[in-house]
Amino acid sequence: QVQLVESGGGLVQAGGSLRLSCAASGRSFGTYRMGWFRQAPGKQRDFVAHITRSGGFAYYADSVKGRFAISRNNAKNAVYLQMNSLKPEDTAVYYCAARTDAEGSVYDHAYDYWGQGTQVTVSS
Repeated sequence: QVQLVESGGGLVQAGGSLRLSCAASGRSFGTYRMGWFRQAPGKQRDFVAHITRSGGFAYYADSVKGRFAISRNNAKNAVYLQMNSLKPEDTAVYYCAARTDAEGSVYDHAYDYWGQGTQVTVSS
């Protein structure tokens, strides 16, 4: 089992950057596939990015490709989301999630563990 805690959210102007962190506690962090999702008010939770266990490969939603970068540090039990060129439509609560299966997934129901979320607000 793994516990996840996100941090790094906040208020930023359009065009700005934020770096989200997700700290994991528990054993064998390196065995989990990690992902980031987001949920805007009144909308469903959407996939943002996921990363392989080793950190060698990442996959992104089209809406963030080229602007966001997911990374992980297994020695520190952490996963990150660097967000650049932020837009007002990126405003949402951002969640990190862990999946025990080796395959990545863009579906939130495929993930086994979730953090509590961190709010990101982008002003125009």
